Amino acid sequence: MLRAQNIQYEMAERTRAIPCGGIGAFHVLAERVGLIDELNRRLDLLKAHLPYHESDHVLNLAYNGVWGYHPLLVSLANTAEPLCLVNRPGNRPSHDGAVAWGDRAIALVDPIFDRVYLRGDTDFALTAHFDRWTDQGVRFAFGIDAMANLKAIAEDIEERRWKPLKRRIKRVIETEPRRRPENVKERIVRERDYKNIKLVSEHVAEFRHQPGKCDRAYRVVVLRKNLSVERGERVLFDDIRYFFCITNIEDRSAAQIVLFCNDRCNQENLIEQLKNGFNALRMPVGDLVSNWAYMVMASLAWTRKAWFALVVRSGEAREELLRMEFRRFGHAIVALPCQIVRTGRRIVYRILGYNAWTRTFLRTFDRIRQLAFT
Repeated sequence: MLRAQNIQYEMAERTRAIPCGGIGAFHVLAERVGLIDELNRRLDLLKAHLPYHESDHVLNLAYNGVWGYHPLLVSLANTAEPLCLVNRPGNRPSHDGAVAWGDRAIALVDPIFDRVYLRGDTDFALTAHFDRWTDQGVRFAFGIDAMANLKAIAEDIEERRWKPLKRRIKRVIETEPRRRPENVKERIVRERDYKNIKLVSEHVAEFRHQPGKCDRAYRVVVLRKNLSVERGERVLFDDIRYFFCITNIEDRSAAQIVLFCNDRCNQENLIEQLKNGFNALRMPVGDLVSNWAYMVMASLAWTRKAWFALVVRSGEAREELLRMEFRRFGHAIVALPCQIVRTGRRIVYRILGYNAWTRTFLRTFDRIRQLAFT
């Protein structure tokens, strides 16, 4: 059982230790932000607290979660924190329940941020709610299926209205560029006469469109991809494909809307971390509600990772921690070899090893201790 009273860290010589010394910092963080009190207030599971409380059982899963449904995840793009995590039967469509939980997420963040954006793929383009979200001041950008009527409109757009799409540079090379190695896969595809599809160019345009369940027209941005279909050394034909997104955002260019929609792919990385990083989506029992409770409790591990990163003083380190995979984060920050020593009224975590993140960890823990109780 963990207690957060007067925990302190110090460096020590190498000797026998426990392998998870970073847990103490996260327990203090949970106390400082009010998570422990909130869990005890909202949950009523135990008749007597001798000495355990409801928060002890919940945080035990968050600290140790190692255990098919079809969960729904609504996350905050700024920090990749899960706002709503809902368990559903495996035969439900992707958008099932998305409106109700999306509205709950909007109500949660609306008092904090000046603007709220909804972003999702084609399954979440629920046109019946577009007018209501627009009236609430919520901005959205959803992928939309390439229906025949939209493709017909795109094909009729004058060529002068199409603008080339410039993708972001993934990484700026600050030293001498190295020689690119041979693309072995490309060579094998040509030698074995396999069909190969290559991207030749991308262009964007836009038009206004009123969905059948809406009372007003919205902006539709279309991405046209010119693909070359080859077999071996021969070019078979050019293939033109259209991708659409619908939005009520008016202060961004068509190219910016496309890139904004593409950024939602980071959600896939969060899902992968929830599934494989700390096994929050591995269902331990056969009951829908129990597994839902388990995944929400286990996902607190990722949320507290984001909270810890937000307390870090260095902006560069903060961004790296927010993007860091959970397994690497666990090794660098949580799995610190420590001795735990009780001296007087103090609990001392004596760190017995050092890595590149230890200095950041100690400085951040000092800031955590200074946080006011909520």
